[in-house]
Amino acid sequence: MRRLGKILKWLVALVVVAVAGLSAWLYFAPPDLIRVGSGYAAKIVCSNVFIAGRDAGQVLADDVQAPGHPLLRLMSVDVDDSAGTVRAGLFGIFGKGLAVVHDGAGCSNVPDGDIAAAALGPVPAATAAKSDALWPEGDKVDASQNPAIAAILDDAGLAGPGMRAIVVVQNGRIAGERYGEGFSAATPLLGWSMTKTVTAAIIGTLVGEGRMSVDKTGLFEQWKADGRAAISLADLMAMSSGLAFNEDYGDVTDVTRMLYLEPDMASFAEAKPLAGEVGKVFSYSSGTTLLLSRLWQDAVGDPAKALAWPHEKLFGPLGMTSAVLEADARGTFAGSSYLYATAHDWARFGQFLMQEGVWNSTRVLPEGYVAWMREAVPASNGEYGRGQLWLRGPEGGSPEGEDSDAGFDLPADAFWMQGHDGQTVAIVPSANLVVVRMGLTPSKLHYKPQAMLAALVAALK
Repeated sequence: MRRLGKILKWLVALVVVAVAGLSAWLYFAPPDLIRVGSGYAAKIVCSNVFIAGRDAGQVLADDVQAPGHPLLRLMSVDVDDSAGTVRAGLFGIFGKGLAVVHDGAGCSNVPDGDIAAAALGPVPAATAAKSDALWPEGDKVDASQNPAIAAILDDAGLAGPGMRAIVVVQNGRIAGERYGEGFSAATPLLGWSMTKTVTAAIIGTLVGEGRMSVDKTGLFEQWKADGRAAISLADLMAMSSGLAFNEDYGDVTDVTRMLYLEPDMASFAEAKPLAGEVGKVFSYSSGTTLLLSRLWQDAVGDPAKALAWPHEKLFGPLGMTSAVLEADARGTFAGSSYLYATAHDWARFGQFLMQEGVWNSTRVLPEGYVAWMREAVPASNGEYGRGQLWLRGPEGGSPEGEDSDAGFDLPADAFWMQGHDGQTVAIVPSANLVVVRMGLTPSKLHYKPQAMLAALVAALK
């Protein structure tokens, strides 16, 4: 018995040492997967708390844990309202995720923990729209709604799971809208990759002022010594740069590493080598859009003026008063992923594209620029436009190689902005129709907004 007791004591001691060693390893050198998860949790909670005014616990449960990787269900967050920070970690301890809020620029993920280096100057807000005016001049919506539109919007199958907002614009006015529980016309909503199309429009404002050219090559100094010298701004916008980049969100890949482990996202993307022939291979990449953000900010020149540029040149003229474009920890706008705006403001941007870059009779984008954005990228098999937008709707589980719009009666001129969690803006010039659908609807649910759009087109004929 005495010997058995000694053995048990040794086993307990070994277990204690093993647990202590594992804990020390996870605390001081957590695996990248845990760091990605904690960074993601901190960033999403920070933005939704400080931009959208939502409850941190609800955001953690609904936006981070429910739809994501099983590891995320073990994340805890700590919100410091006075400091404007959110810290996250596995069991609240491991991973050291950190996000910090800025004045007017939302939240930045700070993977290196250096809050001082992540500081930005204040970003001016767009001029407020008149609240008592009808949309789009203000945010008032005429109470009379088309019953056919109402029936479509009330169809849960067409609206899709996780719907947070739907806004239907016909002939320049809101003809119908619906909001999910806990959301309203005043709630800023994350557009994810719909932000890419907005980045293309921001570049258009610089093209219009002669500060940028889509034909320019030799874009970065380190590229001039190799084959990357041939990459043009147009190649980046068309997702045909040839640069290596893994866009898989399931694990630690290029896109998750860039968004949650790299304080300087653009430098991470800039260092990527060529993996294909420039201009010949279509490869969807958030990294290339970060490069576009860095390039247009450099074209503005002064960093403070660059931070103000989106509001002064785009959001302000359009009355997108809720728009918040977020930056990384070194001041580069995350133009691939992080624009928050109300559904009304996303609809304003869609209507702006419908009107070929003109707003209130003022040309904001160069003449012909939106038409150029909509030109099909040859390497994309007709799916993607030159200006960071889609010419077909979301795949929603369509077999590989199949037209994602197959089986839906959609006008040939329809084009789309798309986010990876079920965020879309569909623009149909021939029907004078813009349809915004915001939600939290992971692709595994196989929802396709094409069905709702087709029903709306048919009902409005």
